[in-house]
Amino acid sequence: MKTISPISFKNPNQTDFVRTLRKRVDEYFKSNDIQKTGGLKLKIKAVFMFLLYTAPYFAMLFGFITNVWVMWGMSALMGLGMAGIGFSVMHDANHGSFSRKQWVNNFMGFSINFLGGNMNNWKIQHNLLHHSYTNIEGYDEDIAPAGILRFSPHAEKKKIHKYQFLYAWFFYGMMTLSWTFLKDFMDVYRYDKMGLFKQLKTNLKREFWLVLGTRLVYFIYMMLIPLLVLDVSFWQWLLGFLTVHYVAGFVLAIIFQLAHVMEDTDFPMPEDGSLKNQWAVHQLNTTLNFARTNKILSWFVGGLNFQVEHHLFPNISHVHYPKIAPIVEATAREFGLPYFQERSFRSALSSHARMLYQLGR
Repeated sequence: MKTISPISFKNPNQTDFVRTLRKRVDEYFKSNDIQKTGGLKLKIKAVFMFLLYTAPYFAMLFGFITNVWVMWGMSALMGLGMAGIGFSVMHDANHGSFSRKQWVNNFMGFSINFLGGNMNNWKIQHNLLHHSYTNIEGYDEDIAPAGILRFSPHAEKKKIHKYQFLYAWFFYGMMTLSWTFLKDFMDVYRYDKMGLFKQLKTNLKREFWLVLGTRLVYFIYMMLIPLLVLDVSFWQWLLGFLTVHYVAGFVLAIIFQLAHVMEDTDFPMPEDGSLKNQWAVHQLNTTLNFARTNKILSWFVGGLNFQVEHHLFPNISHVHYPKIAPIVEATAREFGLPYFQERSFRSALSSHARMLYQLGR
């Protein structure tokens, strides 16, 4: 696919809902005299997540931890830190909601390059495609994984998909490894052919060298330096490296899949280039919340269990989602619109597993 044909979201009967919802949410921030960005809470969390990722690394590097099994545990902690940076720092920053200062958002958003990804590739897949065209086959790349998985009822079904409810969980852990070694390099060429880099005011040459340069730095600090400094064999280092990525990839993938590939959510297809819902209502139909009362989970995953609020207001930091969620839910109910949610993380996992089973058949 070389270009993206825009989809129009039309339904004049839903204008009052959109206007009312925006007014009520804006009034919440105005009446409480608070900014929509993250503030001090998010800055403190950012420090914690960066330490969760870097402290185990330096503890091993400087010889404070030498037992191989403990080092393996430190690798798992690094994986959690990597996911935490993605959830709570990079994600808000690349939506422009980490700080009121754009340079701070750019700096924090660039943290994905420090983790073996690429900021502008992520912005295209997540901001431009996923948020604009949520759960729409051929547009939303979050529901277009490798052929071994099927996340949309409109995607081609293969015989192997019959068993994806069993094996999908293993492949979720491969997500960040795919970005680091293959996907980012392919995407710079693909997104350039699709004309999407122009929307971010960048180009193929700049992005290619950015991916190559920052990936080289990543490989030096994650591969070369540990192999030269640590008293471990190659296979012990490899196990640790894979553990970092597998933990991060699995945690990231699970949280994102529980928000959209679910039994309740819709997978609409446009007719003549349009959908019969306004964009905000489309988000209600294709997005789901889970475990809203689980404060620990909400804190760690950057409020992404409040996915409905995030998709409706991506420019608002996740630290505010628990407060605006009741406003969104009440307004949706008032206008007779859906507000999908699962009460617990376990029930959300079960629903996702059943959806994988259904999509395989």
